[in-house]
Amino acid sequence: MAGLLVGTFVVSFGLHLLHAVEAVTGGTAGLALLVGYATGLPFGAVFVGVNLPFLALGWWQKGWVFTLRTLVAVALVSALSSVHPAGLGELAPDPRYTVLAGNLLIGIGMLIVFRHSASLGGFNILALLAQERLGWRAGYVQLGFDVAVVLLALTVVPPAGVLLSAAGAVVLNTVLAMNHRPGRYLGH
Repeated sequence: MAGLLVGTFVVSFGLHLLHAVEAVTGGTAGLALLVGYATGLPFGAVFVGVNLPFLALGWWQKGWVFTLRTLVAVALVSALSSVHPAGLGELAPDPRYTVLAGNLLIGIGMLIVFRHSASLGGFNILALLAQERLGWRAGYVQLGFDVAVVLLALTVVPPAGVLLSAAGAVVLNTVLAMNHRPGRYLGH
């Protein structure tokens, strides 16, 4: 449980950095950021809502233990997303640095979460299934989904922000592709 707490803290902090400069990332986290920007709904609530259908897939394909851990991870990211603004106040960081650092932190946090037999739901579940069943690297599969989300950002985020977000998504998925390999984690 401590590993999930550490991983989700790191992920939620990376997401906080992205939110501070109105950038996005891929996956359901990026989708939740986009919906939040467009509607004003809080990230945490949208993140949980977007992930619910994927949790059913996780239960069916990966079992109840994985799904329960993933549900805990999704809930922790959702809850922790409101802690960082309260603890840090308003940020005015350089967007280039913030987007790259935020995505790097998200990638590192995801590795920690994966190591503890969980995911952040959504496209992570699909990427992990593709890696396990087809031998495809989870980072590359995730990158494909992330490209779609970043392109969707063009409907909400200014083009310069989308370009930075795309660079950040490449950083995140490179971290995953280089470090998350089949057989590296044995479900412990």
